[in-house]
Amino acid sequence: MSDVQEFIRNTVTENPVVLFMKGTAQFPQCGFSGRAIQILKAAGVTKLVTVNVLEDDEVRQGIKEYSNWPTIPQLYVGGQFIGGSDILAEMSENGELLTTLKEVGALA
Repeated sequence: MSDVQEFIRNTVTENPVVLFMKGTAQFPQCGFSGRAIQILKAAGVTKLVTVNVLEDDEVRQGIKEYSNWPTIPQLYVGGQFIGGSDILAEMSENGELLTTLKEVGALA
């Protein structure tokens, strides 16, 4: 396993909620990443770790290989890949997101 894949695996397994995104939670640098942050904040997530993929090309490519998912942002909850901002929005609307976040103790 490469260093990048190991970093990704450790990050998603050691933190309850991880968002690989473009930019930071304070300054998202793409609309989809901003939307994902807004959805998570609206859900009341307190234990969120974000990884800015724009800071490291290897991580940016590596996360796509790790999840076998071509786009960013990517949300992981309890070590499991959830999806991007569209899937997050759907889950938020139907209540699945809150249930999933509660299961890992990520809400206030």
